Amino acid sequence: MSTITVEPLTPEAFAPFGEVLRPGLDPTHINEGRCERHDMAARLAFLGGGAPGIALFRSEAVSLPYDLTLLEHHPLGSQAFMPAAPCRWMVIVALDEAGRPGRPRAFLPAPGVGVNLAAGCWHGVLTPLDAPADFWVLDRGGPNPSANLVVHAVEPPITVLPPAEARP
Repeated sequence: MSTITVEPLTPEAFAPFGEVLRPGLDPTHINEGRCERHDMAARLAFLGGGAPGIALFRSEAVSLPYDLTLLEHHPLGSQAFMPAAPCRWMVIVALDEAGRPGRPRAFLPAPGVGVNLAAGCWHGVLTPLDAPADFWVLDRGGPNPSANLVVHAVEPPITVLPPAEARP
């Protein structure tokens, strides 16, 4: 059986796959000082005639250990995921190796933190932990959406283990 272990999400560890989306340390104050604007650095990509689209995804929860059975990627656009409310969730990613996913890595974002997956980054499906959760998703919409989705079955499945400090 092949396994991977969930690791903390840091901008440095996640850099090969995209960007970590979290409030910045130097917000701009707007609306007569009543509001903080936190711009998040994300390289958005909408290739092949696509345009940005915003959607709300509602996902059932999973628990750890978790069997990874599917990875997908979107060659024509980036895909940003931001929890609609603070929740525990996991993001599973893999680099592209000649059109197939490489060895996956699993990350555990801090509450309220999202990610922007680079175009072509292989990733697992939404995996909130503990309870169902809603996510705002910004990705490529537009012509020929099926050309922007490639699905890969993970066989045999890879078991994702909780961090060592969380194991009994």
